[in-house]
Amino acid sequence: MGESAAIELDNVTRIYKRDRFEIRALDGVTMSVPAGRFVAIMGPSGSGKTTILNLIAGIDRATSGHVSVGGEVVSRMTERELAGWRARHIGLVFQFYNLIPVLTAFENVELPLLLTPLKKSERFEHVEAALAVVGLADRMHHYPRQLSGGQEQRVAIARAIVTDPTIIVADEPTGDLDARSAEEILALLRDLNLQFRKTIVMVTHDQRAERFVESVYRLDKGVLAGVEPARPAAIDAAAAARSRVS
Repeated sequence: MGESAAIELDNVTRIYKRDRFEIRALDGVTMSVPAGRFVAIMGPSGSGKTTILNLIAGIDRATSGHVSVGGEVVSRMTERELAGWRARHIGLVFQFYNLIPVLTAFENVELPLLLTPLKKSERFEHVEAALAVVGLADRMHHYPRQLSGGQEQRVAIARAIVTDPTIIVADEPTGDLDARSAEEILALLRDLNLQFRKTIVMVTHDQRAERFVESVYRLDKGVLAGVEPARPAAIDAAAAARSRVS
């Protein structure tokens, strides 16, 4: 039996209008990401990578075609439906962390939970667990300015996973980090995928990512140019992890 797809784009086109001009960010893209996979979308600047992430996350809408996530057709939802769906199913990680400077690590991670019916004690347990997963349980009362770039990104990842989303989408998560911190963040994302079976879609220019993901989707000028298996070590590690939990 084949693997179920967590994400499917069916002949998706996205056109942006600028004055009298049309910019075709995506042109008839059809792609599928199996559930529980860690994949990268790579390609030159302006190739449509972030557009795909925004469509998957329900932040943007396709001009034509359909986007399905977890069996639900996201491209047909109303704005209100999208907001609720996104809060339940999507964890977002950005290049520049998007942490609120006047809030502690704990308070930044807690933010998504304030929209849920959880009690304060339950929110504390969720935040503490998320910070522990990213290795920052001892930094929960630190402010962003008191953390390194790599630690800030870990807080951002904790915020993305605190609601236990189905899918994590990461837009250039290592783009603002030094080489060592970048490797650590890639390894953390891989561990989240292997240990918690999270489906992770990452846009990146970082060639090191190919050592951590299972597949690379190549985009060029808004067209899917191909899908390549990543390096054998990443695939073997994922297969071994799945065999232990299946």
